[in-house]
Amino acid sequence: MRVVGLMSGTSMDGIDAALIDTDGEAVWWLGPALTIPYDASTRALLEQAMADARGVNARTDRPGVLAQAERRITDLHAEAVRALLVPLRLEASDIDLIGFHGQTVLHRPDARLTVQIGEGARLASALGVPVVADFRAADVAAGGEGAPLVPVFHAALAAGLGGPRPLAVLNVGGVSNVTVIGGAMIDGAMAPIACDTGPGNALLDDFMMTRTGRPFDADGAAAARGTVDEPAVAAVLEHPFFRQKPPKSLDRNAFRAHVAARLDLSGVRLEDGAATLTAVTAASIAAVVAHLPVPPRRWIVAGGGARNPTLLAMLEARLGVEVVTAAAVGWSGDALEAHAFGFLAARAARGLPLTFPTTTGVPYPLTGGVLFRP
Repeated sequence: MRVVGLMSGTSMDGIDAALIDTDGEAVWWLGPALTIPYDASTRALLEQAMADARGVNARTDRPGVLAQAERRITDLHAEAVRALLVPLRLEASDIDLIGFHGQTVLHRPDARLTVQIGEGARLASALGVPVVADFRAADVAAGGEGAPLVPVFHAALAAGLGGPRPLAVLNVGGVSNVTVIGGAMIDGAMAPIACDTGPGNALLDDFMMTRTGRPFDADGAAAARGTVDEPAVAAVLEHPFFRQKPPKSLDRNAFRAHVAARLDLSGVRLEDGAATLTAVTAASIAAVVAHLPVPPRRWIVAGGGARNPTLLAMLEARLGVEVVTAAAVGWSGDALEAHAFGFLAARAARGLPLTFPTTTGVPYPLTGGVLFRP
């Protein structure tokens, strides 16, 4: 199938759209991709939607601005698909399927509740193409963490790579998550291990926005000029999440209060604050190694964090092994999760499992997603 995958991640910076040719088992082509940034008003709307979602008790609840935000992002996703296809001289009718992740506004697997806003039926109608959406709900309802969902895609990609094993594929978005391939035998077969590792870019992005009005630390430049407060980093890592074994998952804002109580950034130099928050991300990722049966011998980094050389250098220093970007191995680092949700849509359409006991803690391999036809 030729599938368009769509992703709006926890960084809330925009929509990634990407073409992929796949049957949900093999990846034959990682096609072109693009990013449509959110404007300031859309980002503000999503931030308010996340605040309003704190009172949600059921997946269908839409208090406050949630319904407005859901319509807005659905229509913007339709525009993203059209923007991807036009320069390729493709029509929507040339696409077999769309994988629509939506925007996560609440993730509480402990309460068996996860909410991704986005109207699958509205998107299918707008484009005239079948849409798979609502990828996480079935896993969470069955007692899984609902995240990360991409390990089965990482494993399919890694099948075409040489190099040492175990291999870790790390995505650094608002939250960081990792897939470790070649590190565990489950029922006689090699199974990926996966989990969210902790804060990704969210803490740093929020800090930069507050201090500078810019949504991120471009090229890690501010952090590169700063000094890390190592005692503060150690204090942040005292959070019980870092003592949990995989699988485990997080909400984007899970560490906001915890970090604020241990790291007073109000009087800290911009560069020092950026350096310390970047180190928190690197240290929290490195902390997962203690919970793995075998340490990864190589790390491949995707997501917004792959464009931050200061973070990559801190990661390599703390991990003590090779750290490379997804682009360096021929993958699209910025579009990897969009490609992943195209792949997952194809799996869902075929009823293949998306999540596994070693990736989300679900009791058995489980498919997911809801198919909406135009």
